[in-house]
Amino acid sequence: MTTSGRFESRDVVGSLRYARSRPDLHGSRIALFSRCLGADATLFAMQRAPQEFTDVCCLVACQPLSPRAVLERTLERCCIPAERMEELDRLIRLRTGFGLDEMSPVETGAAGSVRVPTLVYRAHDDLMTRPADVQSMFDAIPSDVPKELFWIHGTTRRWDGYLHFQKDPDRILEWLADHME
Repeated sequence: MTTSGRFESRDVVGSLRYARSRPDLHGSRIALFSRCLGADATLFAMQRAPQEFTDVCCLVACQPLSPRAVLERTLERCCIPAERMEELDRLIRLRTGFGLDEMSPVETGAAGSVRVPTLVYRAHDDLMTRPADVQSMFDAIPSDVPKELFWIHGTTRRWDGYLHFQKDPDRILEWLADHME
């Protein structure tokens, strides 16, 4: 069970503090490559502890998602009526202390806390979610923050989005190079 980034955001802050504490990394530039739940956790960390990101050059957010969007798609694929979502939300709240919308980077304002240049990408036709979910996260990032969204087309497999960097790194490496100066 996770909190879709709410509590996991502490790990992001902890990893930044750890990297800064290492003598062999002193003076290094920091960029974040955050995937899936890690991307959500990074957005929540930016909301929770914005002071921890003042020296972060940029963020690459690979396939962030909202738990509601994933669970709605899961219910659909399992032929479970959409009306059951309310009960599922209640059960998740009992288990985690948070409702589904309280774990959304959009609904909570976490995506609006981004202050570093951010590249978001995802497999457009990923069967686990909907394009509108990532689009709403991207749109919630303030317009004065350099940002870019790109879609991976030609696949419905979520995993292809995770493998995109390994197979075609140019766009991501260019983003990092442009913002690491």
